[in-house]
Amino acid sequence: MLASPLFNRYVFKHLAVTTVIIAVILAVIILLTQSLKFLELIIDSGASAGTFWMLAFLALPRFFEVILPMALMIATIFIYNRMISDSELVVMRAAGTSPMSLARPALILGLLVTFALIFITTWLAPSALTNMQKMRQIIKTQYSTLLFREGIFNTIGDDLTVYIEGRNVKGELEGLMIHDSRAENPAPVTILAKRGVIVATDEGQQVLVYNGSRQDFNQKTGALNRLNFERYTIDLPEAAAIRNRQKKPDEQTIFELIDKMDEKGLNADQNRAYQAEIHRRVVSPFLALNFTALVLCYLLLGPLSRRGQSKRIALAVAGVILMQGLYLSVFSKAENSILALMTMHVIVFAPLLISLFLLSSLGENARYVLFSMFRKKQEKDIIEEGGAT
Repeated sequence: MLASPLFNRYVFKHLAVTTVIIAVILAVIILLTQSLKFLELIIDSGASAGTFWMLAFLALPRFFEVILPMALMIATIFIYNRMISDSELVVMRAAGTSPMSLARPALILGLLVTFALIFITTWLAPSALTNMQKMRQIIKTQYSTLLFREGIFNTIGDDLTVYIEGRNVKGELEGLMIHDSRAENPAPVTILAKRGVIVATDEGQQVLVYNGSRQDFNQKTGALNRLNFERYTIDLPEAAAIRNRQKKPDEQTIFELIDKMDEKGLNADQNRAYQAEIHRRVVSPFLALNFTALVLCYLLLGPLSRRGQSKRIALAVAGVILMQGLYLSVFSKAENSILALMTMHVIVFAPLLISLFLLSSLGENARYVLFSMFRKKQEKDIIEEGGAT
């Protein structure tokens, strides 16, 4: 017997709302945890609070690979266990509703979450990670106090030393002394200025100083030259190592990874890394459907007891944790082993197909054999419940 559309909408709505609430809670926890990684950078650089939260939010999408499957699993356990305790599923089972019909709302939601995760893993997460790294580059090259700390002599490279007395409420540097002995100068130069700012141009990073003097010593004549100015520009060394940083595989969309594999001159290690990352992007979203189907097997198959399903829930959670651990362990070796790469697919799709088979009408005989050992216990529970009544 099929469940009514009203029942399906009822279960689907509660599952979706609970999944969203749990996902938001987990996302907030991870957001606060990840934000601590950027706190020191933001404080040292003097960047705005908006920049801080933008960095934290850009780091969040890659964690949805774990958040959404876990949120859906927890929501499925909570909603279906509550319906068993309230005898809603007991009544539906007594009316002849099949396990697949009872599981359909959760499986549909699991499929929708899987599609969302495919979008996240193939494009959204790597794009967000790329933008996050770009923002970190901008902060490291544009904000002054990351390079210049107050009250100390800041050495930039081997030939440039900067001292600042403090910083005003506008973020401008005050009380600057700059000693520049780089090779492009005919003689070492010392610059004193009342205030200054750091700017980024197409040519690189510069310090603009105002209301000061420029002094240099002429070794040939022995004279000290002094030039008073209202505005003076000093070029800072380029951060070439940061600017030329290559994007890692997890920062590239799946389309970029496929294009990279077609490039000539790609060594074997890089090829395997790109291949493993492509497989992960495609396979990992199905963990959401996998976890959901596994939990449904534990909760819907076999005898139902209104006293609670604590043992089944514990087994379901243990199975999910074990599967997630195995998947992560195998993926860490997928770059170096084709067997590990194939095992990734087995870990995800084999339990999923088995669970769907057991829930379907085709698995009725398998369910009979699998749960025949619980029949005596079920009869005992019915007798005890009847005696208690």
